[in-house]
Amino acid sequence: MTKILISADMEGATGVTWPADVLPGSEQWQRCRHMFTSDVNAAIAGFFDGGADEVLVNEAHWSMRNLLLEKLDERAQMLTGRHKDLSMVEGVQHGDVDGIAFVGYHTGAGTEGVLAHTYLANSITGVWVNGEQASEGRLNALVVAEYGVPVVLVTGDDRTGIDARGYAPQAHTVAVKDYVSRYAAVCRPPARTAADIRVAAASAAALAVKHTPADAGPYTVELEFDAVHLAGAATVVPGVERTGERRVSYTLPTMYEAIRAFKAVTTLVSQAVEEQYG
Repeated sequence: MTKILISADMEGATGVTWPADVLPGSEQWQRCRHMFTSDVNAAIAGFFDGGADEVLVNEAHWSMRNLLLEKLDERAQMLTGRHKDLSMVEGVQHGDVDGIAFVGYHTGAGTEGVLAHTYLANSITGVWVNGEQASEGRLNALVVAEYGVPVVLVTGDDRTGIDARGYAPQAHTVAVKDYVSRYAAVCRPPARTAADIRVAAASAAALAVKHTPADAGPYTVELEFDAVHLAGAATVVPGVERTGERRVSYTLPTMYEAIRAFKAVTTLVSQAVEEQYG
């Protein structure tokens, strides 16, 4: 029995190029939800083509209520909603997942890529784990490695595929658009991206083989913000210390603990941002 977990983010979905495409409630968001769902359905179909027995989709964008359940491939199930222990990779901790796909992913804060960011749309200008710059993809790959689960597929813009080579060199990648600027891209139509994703997922299914859980800790996470007061706000979390005017860091023995602390830090920082001035 092979089970695939799909972590589905939206900034890297087909056709998405600017904030209105991904902000719940906007007209553009409603339009882009269909293309987002198309990408996910293509991955689901491909994994079943490749021999998977079960696919669980974990909604990972913003409100985590963006995919159209009524349009989802009926062979899959979807975990939707917020406040999950492992957020974007919720479900991997139960021991029954053999491989994970990052669908609709993007590059990290402080790097080139369409809608590039790490957790917060703005405010964070860089994240590093043990000295290596970390996107959401790298952070989540480190988490799932502790459960022996390989990343087998990554979709997003072309820069996202390049980023993925650094944290999951074995994974298949699909570029659904080519980066021009943070808010512009050369986009492929959904019929074409769906076909590309399905083919890649079918091949990636063979990579869904659990390995020995990683034990690479401790992990030192460093964050840089665009304002001094945000670094101060982050230090409310026990163990988080200032390392510069706009930088903080913390060290924890496992990535499970590190990602949960990261979520706490980003939640606090988001509440310290004031309208217009940040």
